[in-house]
Amino acid sequence: MRRWLHVLALAGAATAVLAGCAQVHRADGDLIDDWAALPVPQLFVPATEACLPRLSTVVAAATYETVNCAGSHLAETVHVGRFTGPAAQGVRPEPGSPALRTARAECDQRAREMIGGDWRAARLTLNIALPTVTAWTSGARWFRCDLAETDSIDNTRPVNRVGSLRGALVGDNPLVHRCFDPKLIGQNLNYMAPVLCTEPHRAEFVGVYEERDMSWAEFTKGAPATHRRCMTLIAAFAEVPDNAELPYRAGSIFYPPSQREWAEGDRGVRCFLWSDDRKLNRSVRGAGPEGLPVT
Repeated sequence: MRRWLHVLALAGAATAVLAGCAQVHRADGDLIDDWAALPVPQLFVPATEACLPRLSTVVAAATYETVNCAGSHLAETVHVGRFTGPAAQGVRPEPGSPALRTARAECDQRAREMIGGDWRAARLTLNIALPTVTAWTSGARWFRCDLAETDSIDNTRPVNRVGSLRGALVGDNPLVHRCFDPKLIGQNLNYMAPVLCTEPHRAEFVGVYEERDMSWAEFTKGAPATHRRCMTLIAAFAEVPDNAELPYRAGSIFYPPSQREWAEGDRGVRCFLWSDDRKLNRSVRGAGPEGLPVT
């Protein structure tokens, strides 16, 4: 039975000498009526749909910079939202707060709309950036949602890319997780080597499930329950019965979010089918019982 692997202009001094008679302007006794009103101060807000040379969880106006998405960049802003209601009161939201979890959910939805699917199904990471504490105290209430390409499923360090991510999950895109040939050290997973599904492999991405009402501590102690949730996704992906025979057809590999991501509200667990006793040479999507037999 298989189980799981873990912005000074100078005023011009233009002097016009007019011929003829002209009324001389004299003081009218009102010292303030000829002064224009000062403009209302504008708080800095990041641009939407902009590409960035660097990623940060805190953004200051003095160091903010964007670049052309057609050139090399590290991340892309997909949305800039605003804290409202109780979330806009008091101190700036921090990881673990309901306000930041709500913001992340909004970021998640906008990212899906932009790229055409769940960003967790690809080599992508979603980050939230906030104003500085000083800016928050001055009235800034925005949050910024940034998507970045990552090196691999195992190394989620953002890497430089060229081109926008808009529509990245529409059609056949190499960012999307598909098949892998896992490399083990003993019985422990070392890393997942991506391969074509027509090449020999032992693992395939099947989907993401959401953990909602569970603490990080509870989740880390519940590997069997996580395995079982992934097995249900495997059964649906391969179109085989989700019954007592399923563990004899396949096992699971799962990748949870990091503890920081969990605290921010990302509860998506990536699930992969794991074949420990034989190599596969095609995708098992819709393979049915004959394509994923009991062994």
